[in-house]
Amino acid sequence: MYFYQLALLTSPLSPLTYHFKSLLKEGSVVDVELQKRTMRAVVLSTSQEPDFQTSEIVGVSEFSYSEKQRELASFISRYYFCSLGEALGLMVPFLVDSLQAEACVTDRLSCNTDFSPSHENQTSQASKIILSQKQNHAFEFLKTHKVSLLFGDTGSGKTEIYMSYFEEMIREGKRSIFLMPEISLTPQMSHRLQEHFGDKVVMWHSKLTPLQKKKALKSIHDGSAYIVAGPRSALFLPLKDLGLIVVDEEHDDSYKSSSRPRYNARDLAIYMGKLYGVNVVLGSATPSLGSYTKFPHTRLKGGHFVSKKQFIYEPSVESLSPLILNHLGQTLTSKEQSILFIPTRANFKYLICGDCGYTFECAFCSVGMSVHQRAHALKCHYCNYTQAIPQVCPECHSKNLTSARLGTAEAVENLKEIFPDARIEQFDRDVITTQSKLKKALERFNKAEIDLLVGTQMLSKGHDYHGVTLAVVLGMDNMLNMSDYRAREKALSSLIQVAGRSGRAKDAKVLVQTFNKEFFDAYKDNYELFLEDEKLYREGLYPPYKRLCRILFSHKNGAKVQEQMHRMQERLQASSDVEVVGFGKCSVERVANKYRFEILLRSDKSTSLIAAVNSCREPLAEIDMDPIEFG
Repeated sequence: MYFYQLALLTSPLSPLTYHFKSLLKEGSVVDVELQKRTMRAVVLSTSQEPDFQTSEIVGVSEFSYSEKQRELASFISRYYFCSLGEALGLMVPFLVDSLQAEACVTDRLSCNTDFSPSHENQTSQASKIILSQKQNHAFEFLKTHKVSLLFGDTGSGKTEIYMSYFEEMIREGKRSIFLMPEISLTPQMSHRLQEHFGDKVVMWHSKLTPLQKKKALKSIHDGSAYIVAGPRSALFLPLKDLGLIVVDEEHDDSYKSSSRPRYNARDLAIYMGKLYGVNVVLGSATPSLGSYTKFPHTRLKGGHFVSKKQFIYEPSVESLSPLILNHLGQTLTSKEQSILFIPTRANFKYLICGDCGYTFECAFCSVGMSVHQRAHALKCHYCNYTQAIPQVCPECHSKNLTSARLGTAEAVENLKEIFPDARIEQFDRDVITTQSKLKKALERFNKAEIDLLVGTQMLSKGHDYHGVTLAVVLGMDNMLNMSDYRAREKALSSLIQVAGRSGRAKDAKVLVQTFNKEFFDAYKDNYELFLEDEKLYREGLYPPYKRLCRILFSHKNGAKVQEQMHRMQERLQASSDVEVVGFGKCSVERVANKYRFEILLRSDKSTSLIAAVNSCREPLAEIDMDPIEFG
């Protein structure tokens, strides 16, 4: 009888001991029973017979996690404060047969296989990628650095460089991971990759059907997939002969997971580069200050477009002002296309009593509810609680209810009333709920079947709009005034990204509603200057010069979580290597009927933060290393 330490996949439990009649290899995926439920688990190691009774492993699957996958999971578990089972649950295991083939690759002398890339491993190029002198210089730079940043303006040809690098990997018989933000998995990028590389490309994302996922995994397991493109989950697929990882739009917050394990896929890509000994390329038109300061970069200025952009600033609160309506009207009269960016979904962000100031909050969260006129409902964007739109104030019984903070749905309704003949569509998560809807909306827009697209951040995420001559940008001051050390970076990046969607075919205007013209105007054409100036604000206080850790406490019993928060905070205060920046109630005190408290820590080293937290961690403490959310 053999005894094993097993990690239960996706479970927060520590490893458990089971027995089996045969010898199993480390990494094997097995089936076990726990509390009358059959679960999948991973063999971590053999162990001595314990002094308690153990259950038997009930089945052995055809899957196994490689040594490097287990090493990566171990790092994720330690750094991001989760169990090994939760870390391994992020990953897709290898088929045992394909894992043996991979082992053969790493020890070529003991194998008789010819690993030189065959003709069928070459790219059947539909159209030859020809790089300009600037692009070629950037390409050569990227190849000579283990981790590097491709700092390229919108339209400067970053994608062509990525594709050339993928070609080179295929010629060497190696595979590539191409990470993109979830929302950036545009049909255009998918079409472009598959047109050039054919079935050597596999798209991987949450919108795939079970059949599509099965087909994609077959290509990955049998080795016919040479490029895997997708959001952060694509990082954890079982690729043999990995040669390159590309993280496009590396500044994007969607690379950070908001639930445990709270990992950042961009940072893990860099760690995987070291673990697997492969090059990592980070790309962006508006790179994060962290990547800009930590890694060597090559600058790709300008673009394929010779058109000009005129920026117009309007000092105004967030609204569809006469100036905006006038410019939209002119663009519609000229039979040209516009985009309108608003950070807020729904009709309005808040419903407020005009007489007593009462704000309609969620019954389970301490946040105002958003007004959704089409559904005749107030909806909480935190817990999705929904209720009918009230007709009177519950405090003073007034019918004078007003709304604040314009949202996309309200803007679309208003604009349709003002421009009844215009073809206006909403472009946000409330409407674009599937990959098919995204594809159809972009096709309609690029065929000029839509005159005006009104949307949130989704508008700015790498989509290629051919005929936009007017971009209207609202809500910049709200972003700029957020209680976040990256507020300046996020606001400027959003403006540049939205503005970059216009003026691709002909001259364009960018109309920005803001009281902070001086800030945006100083940096809109020189993001590099902004990054250099931003260093002065961050040095000695915030990343990339300091490391942060946010500790969250959440429970229905507010007194219980507050007590644990205070107990942990007092012990952390005693640490000489860690500074307690602040503690107390979260800015949103209650979510889904649970009270929330937090502690924010700062230190020079992540190891100091990890050691301090481990020394005094409370049961309800949820640890968020390198946090990006502070609201």
